[in-house]
Amino acid sequence: MKNISLLIVTLLVSLTASAQTVPLKSEGRDTAYVRTIITRATKNISALKLTGEKHEAVRNIVANKYFLLNDIYTERDKALKFAKDSLTGSEKKTATEAARMKCDSRLYRAHFAFDTQLSLYLTPEEVTAIKDAMTYNKVKVTYDVYLDQIPALTDEEKAQMYAWLTEARELAIDAEGSKQKHEVFNKYKGRIANYLSKRGYNLSKEYEEWQKRVKAREKK
Repeated sequence: MKNISLLIVTLLVSLTASAQTVPLKSEGRDTAYVRTIITRATKNISALKLTGEKHEAVRNIVANKYFLLNDIYTERDKALKFAKDSLTGSEKKTATEAARMKCDSRLYRAHFAFDTQLSLYLTPEEVTAIKDAMTYNKVKVTYDVYLDQIPALTDEEKAQMYAWLTEARELAIDAEGSKQKHEVFNKYKGRIANYLSKRGYNLSKEYEEWQKRVKAREKK
């Protein structure tokens, strides 16, 4: 019994120590690139007003996320280039598919690891705030525009739209660049447009009326 208790204490101490220390995985990377990523990560967590070791740990987790994404996509691109330049026929197709599948697999594992690492320091709401910042707050911005544009939306419709935008954020956070992140949201906005059209909304008319309201507010 004493041995079990000692083991539990040892594990707790180990977890606490690891939670307090998050090394920045900047080894072998271009100095200017590292500075850019640190600046970006710092900006993405700035709204939380973190300080001391907690700030450093969370900043490093976010920065390491960017480093890892860069590594994953760089490896994929190298494999795709090799397949394109050096292989033909079925071998080229197989190598291309393998490169994309490996990329997707690594992104999947990295996605959940990121949430787990942040949860050692932050509440679920704070984790969400960081992910929103990393995706340009597109969930809130897009959702608020829909609410303003279509006042007659039901609670059911609002919930469905918000769920899709949240799903878009989870995919966009792993996209390789800002362009790709916006493309993810645009895809889901298309899904929302189809959904609302099937629910009987005339989106062109809703947009025209919304523009009139916006101009009226600006005049005031």
